[in-house]
Amino acid sequence: MTLMKSGANPLFLRDEELRQGIEMLFFAYRDFTAEPDAILAERGLGRAHHRVIYFVGRYPGMTVSDLLSILKITKQSLSRVLSQLVREGYIHQDQGVEDRRQRLLRLTDKGAQLEKELTENQRQRIERAFRDAGAEAVDGFRKVMLGIVNAAEDRDRFDAAIRKRR
Repeated sequence: MTLMKSGANPLFLRDEELRQGIEMLFFAYRDFTAEPDAILAERGLGRAHHRVIYFVGRYPGMTVSDLLSILKITKQSLSRVLSQLVREGYIHQDQGVEDRRQRLLRLTDKGAQLEKELTENQRQRIERAFRDAGAEAVDGFRKVMLGIVNAAEDRDRFDAAIRKRR
């Protein structure tokens, strides 16, 4: 029976290992968001704006309801952020075809340019980390991250994407 692979600590569930994992998440998030935060600050925007821009760019035509479901924020909070992004020309809202009450969201050219600028550094950071860690570690990372995600529908989103690639 092999307990360790490539120097892995067999005592990974000890309090110190778990606390290091928590700290690593804090430091990784700080560094992962630093450059986008600076870009956003120059435009008078913040992380909430970034999340909206990212997901609307990733899923063009998504409804406001879908966005609320992903972000898990109040309608009032989203309304404030979304109104600013629409007013400043980053996002366009279309009326739903089947349900005219729906608002379908998409990035404008200005919004797409900002999304690309915000995401590029983060994409490069993830790419470098994945390349350095290797395929087996990336698979482990995904399992750990999915294990942290609460909602089954959010985990299912990634399972479906993985099945689609196969």
